[in-house]
Amino acid sequence: MTISDRIRELRRTRGISQEELAAQIGVSRQAVSKWESGQSVPDLDRVIALSDYFDVTTDYLLKGIQPSAPQAGRQAPNASVFAIAGTAFNVIGLAAACGIWYEQQTATAILIGLILMAMGCMIFGIGIVCSAEATRPAANHLFWKVNIWVLAFLPLAVVYNLLTYGIPAPYPLLFRPIFLFFLFWLVYFAICLLARRQLLRSDRTNDE
Repeated sequence: MTISDRIRELRRTRGISQEELAAQIGVSRQAVSKWESGQSVPDLDRVIALSDYFDVTTDYLLKGIQPSAPQAGRQAPNASVFAIAGTAFNVIGLAAACGIWYEQQTATAILIGLILMAMGCMIFGIGIVCSAEATRPAANHLFWKVNIWVLAFLPLAVVYNLLTYGIPAPYPLLFRPIFLFFLFWLVYFAICLLARRQLLRSDRTNDE
């Protein structure tokens, strides 16, 4: 792996674009592009600036020499663990709300579901802060890829049922003209697909 490969890998791991890295280092985007394509090599001052920004040694940037073992022993946890745990809480919260409502038809079902889903989001948020920075972009993508669909369902269903039937149910009810039921699913899929599209667009921007 060359210095150009290492710069590109560190930038993508940080989840920033070439333009954002250039702004942090104080060079043009074209300069960063040339570094990553191997057309040029950063001077000593830029190597130091890059090592400070990415929190790696200059030896790693220039020669690929990895940090010493004691540093590796203090490695923070993988953010994907928190993404999976948070997703589990969100799914359980949605399932609990639907199950309790089906049995009891009480607003407590909504409250329990929202509490569990809030805990899931908190687990993910705290995990992102405390985890290894290199694992955060993948974990963030993993979490939102699934939870766009989970987190949007409950509040949208509650609003739909309140507006149509005056009942705060956690899933769409079907009492009146069927077109309202299909309208709910149309709006739900539209919102989730737009959010998913924005997530993919953000990922592509960070890979530039």
